[in-house]
Amino acid sequence: MSVNKVILVGNVGKDPEVRYLEKNVAVANFSLATTDKAYTTQSGVQVPERTEWHNIVVWGNLATICEKYLKKGKEVAIDGRITYRNWEDKNGTKHTTTEIVANELLLIGSKAAGKE
Repeated sequence: MSVNKVILVGNVGKDPEVRYLEKNVAVANFSLATTDKAYTTQSGVQVPERTEWHNIVVWGNLATICEKYLKKGKEVAIDGRITYRNWEDKNGTKHTTTEIVANELLLIGSKAAGKE
């Protein structure tokens, strides 16, 4: 048995980019920031705050929900799986990206959160 499960709680880094593919299947892409707060160890060493950025991919009806309700700054919880994608650009340079494909998404916080 194997398990590929990721749970993230963080803030949307940019408004989702939503595209519609064949047969009107929606796909949304956005970044999500998760932050570990700064702390001081027992020995007095100060560890600074650290933010990690995650590339989120959402498909189908959940993507249309993202399009409708997610905005930069909105706090969300993501349940999904980690994937790796390889591609070659027009110059022949090979690239690899790590993405989280969301299976579930939970909007957190007030309705006003995420508005600028």
